[in-house]
Amino acid sequence: MTEEKWQKLSFAEQMGNIGSEVARAFSLKQKADKDNSEKSFFRALELIDLTIKNRKHHLLEIFRLREVLCDAFKLNSLKVKPESLNKYFIKFALCA
Repeated sequence: MTEEKWQKLSFAEQMGNIGSEVARAFSLKQKADKDNSEKSFFRALELIDLTIKNRKHHLLEIFRLREVLCDAFKLNSLKVKPESLNKYFIKFALCA
């Protein structure tokens, strides 16, 4: 998807798409598919960055999401479970 098309999506649609990529990344990580898991993780970060790029609202939430996602995928010092992230994102998918 191009950046132009991405920016035309609603916030809920953007977050729903990010959630799909996050779910894919954790699912592949659980299956020990490191290469594809990391690709999905970095794609989720790319989509988050595109969302941040032209937003005036929800910035604190998006930046915090990025921080939590990085921690959950790499260190897990915050002890955030993938299920918690899925619950967060499902609300956006349902809105979209």
